[in-house]
Amino acid sequence: MLFLMPREEKSVCEQKNYEMIFNNHSETLHNFVFYKCGDKQQAEDIVQEAFVKLWRNCTKVIFEKAKSFLYTVANNQFLNEIAHQKVVLKYQQQTTNIVNKETPEYVLEEKEFMDKLQKAISNLPTRQREVFLLSRIDKKTYKEIAEIVGISVKAVEKRMHKALEILRAKVGKI
Repeated sequence: MLFLMPREEKSVCEQKNYEMIFNNHSETLHNFVFYKCGDKQQAEDIVQEAFVKLWRNCTKVIFEKAKSFLYTVANNQFLNEIAHQKVVLKYQQQTTNIVNKETPEYVLEEKEFMDKLQKAISNLPTRQREVFLLSRIDKKTYKEIAEIVGISVKAVEKRMHKALEILRAKVGKI
């Protein structure tokens, strides 16, 4: 008689599994957040907070869903920080009545093509920049990008196509 042994589920709470999740996803998660916010320190803080939340909720998170949990927590943390910054800015404007004038930085002389390309990439709309950088820098497939961002593969293809069109137009003018 054949007895089936119950399949053991991996637990996020086990240190070796948690470390494996960290090693497999921390760099890509950092890049994902960095592409959204453009601030390396803020991205590091958000990623750290996401992993802390994963550890605190390790009994509730299924091992196979840990990656999704991390991306969701990081994205929500980023959105919360943006909302907080808007509130702070609004409060500052109400209390001081000082118009915040930012001096635009002008590039007087560009020496390398890469500087021009980086500027064009940074001027892409957020959604297109995010998809472009995940594809070209992190070497993610369209399917992986779709899972990370939470959209269809077709939407990833459209965003990538539009990003490439914009970049060709801007770099062609330089």
